[in-house]
Amino acid sequence: MKIAISSDHGGNNLRKEIMALLDELHISYEDFGPTSNDSVDYPDYAKPVAEKVAAGEFDRGILICGTGIGVSIAANKVKGIRCALVHDVFSAKATRNHNDSNVLAMGERVIGPGLAREIVMTWLNAEFEGGRHTRRIEKISELEG
Repeated sequence: MKIAISSDHGGNNLRKEIMALLDELHISYEDFGPTSNDSVDYPDYAKPVAEKVAAGEFDRGILICGTGIGVSIAANKVKGIRCALVHDVFSAKATRNHNDSNVLAMGERVIGPGLAREIVMTWLNAEFEGGRHTRRIEKISELEG
């Protein structure tokens, strides 16, 4: 599995925590920044991750900002992206099982690093169940045009 990861300035610390987790799990990833704590615009960092995942260059993406809301909205503007904003383990599993999410968004100001690590591990290990959920994913794709 290959992961694309990015944040804005509000998610820098949590992004570093998640990259350390990916290292521990021996999961390949590419960091799309930012490289400093200077204020940046979250769409500029969500877009490349979403585009790379949509193009199939990465299996999944992880985006982090202060709340996770901004990066999730931006990522979901890219055709083929199903970005889920998640702040609990149940939703992390459900969004993979039922929604086949390919990008995970989290908020550094909402959850701590321990819970974020658990969410990421759950999300990475959960599989899409298919079946009746496939029809629903196809309907989402139809909305994209």
